[in-house]
Amino acid sequence: MQIPKLKPNTDNNFFLMAGPCAIEGEEIVLRIAERIVKITDQLNIPYIFKGSYRKANRSRLDSFTGIGDEKALKILEKVGKEFGVPTVTDIHESGEAAMAASYVDVLQIPAFLCRQTDLLIAAAKTGKTVNVKKGQFLSAGSMKYAVDKIVENGNTNVILTDRGNSFGYQDLIVDFRGIPEMRAFNVPVVMDCTHSLQQPNQASGVTGGKPALIETIAKAAIAVGADGLFIETHPDLANAKSDAANMLQLDLLEGLLQKLVRVRQAVI
Repeated sequence: MQIPKLKPNTDNNFFLMAGPCAIEGEEIVLRIAERIVKITDQLNIPYIFKGSYRKANRSRLDSFTGIGDEKALKILEKVGKEFGVPTVTDIHESGEAAMAASYVDVLQIPAFLCRQTDLLIAAAKTGKTVNVKKGQFLSAGSMKYAVDKIVENGNTNVILTDRGNSFGYQDLIVDFRGIPEMRAFNVPVVMDCTHSLQQPNQASGVTGGKPALIETIAKAAIAVGADGLFIETHPDLANAKSDAANMLQLDLLEGLLQKLVRVRQAVI
């Protein structure tokens, strides 16, 4: 699997998808990207900048959904050009695939939509790498069919991302057996270390989370062979407009990645 513009990985390291949950504005996005690029360059971690141009799955009607599709996508495009890194964003409907593909390098299929055949086919036909998040309601083995839908439409650049399994009504749990099981499909497998710690369906209508366990999830994922990690991060969680409850404070990212590089070196 090749991701366009991904820097060479000379240390056999994991790769990282990281950035804010949502594109909130150009200044803060560029600041986050600059910081993560500096850290990943120092640690020789191949890096993909992540940011959602629109948040379609929100609990409450008054939740932040975005600053405008084209405006946000242009910011993502600017990140890619200015820092020389690939970018990834979610798409939610088939008609969005071609639009988003003209700005970013990787199209992400949200977990709740991973069985939507038309969406997967539309993403596949753009020729971009497609990152499919495993549904909270699916087994790891079931993701073979998502891979098949993309590959059988002429696109072999597929990534699978685990983001935990539904555990009751308001919690998630990670079954780390799923990482080697999905790797057997001959695609890179990523662990979403932040969304897997969400506590959805809270009475307030705002998703909760357990960010103190991000390091635990990340270490375990690397130990069992994850090819990459997905981490949402923000420099000002108190004012983040989306998913503040489970993102990683940006100042903590460097120390975490230093530990994870050592774990990776110990297990390869």
